[in-house]
Amino acid sequence: MRCPFCHDLENRVVDSRLGKEGDAIRRRRHCEHCGRRFTTYERVEESLPMVVKKDGRREPFERAKIVNGLKRACEKRPVPVDTIEALVDKIERQLQEGGERVTSRAIGETVMRELHALDAVAYVRFASVYRSFRDVHEFMRELEDLIAERRGKPRPRAAARRRRRKRAS
Repeated sequence: MRCPFCHDLENRVVDSRLGKEGDAIRRRRHCEHCGRRFTTYERVEESLPMVVKKDGRREPFERAKIVNGLKRACEKRPVPVDTIEALVDKIERQLQEGGERVTSRAIGETVMRELHALDAVAYVRFASVYRSFRDVHEFMRELEDLIAERRGKPRPRAAARRRRRKRAS
């Protein structure tokens, strides 16, 4: 295993534990070259679906893409890495149950739905990149919808937009 800091191959396992769900082994490692510690996860490789991109290309599902997107969205937020990992585990399980192919749009919508329940700021950050708003007005509409939902009064336009998005995916 390469050290993520100095890229040296010489390291040793300091601690090894079973993950919370029992589906992964968490290993703390110590790099012999730079002296820093890092964590690795060992999982059973399961058959995951092919992702169908917007342009029709197909590529294998990559867990790291979702993890990195969530970490970026949750940067400087009170969301522990373990929570992000658990969220990605949940999404992965849903994808495995869903069949051999899944659209990138369906994955994005699932991630947004989970983030919406987890952290409003992270949700808005992710949505701003994922939905690639054309202008500040679209962004503001999404924020207004979120605020109205948090107050318990969903705006009629927001509910209609969400229904349209669900039907499209």
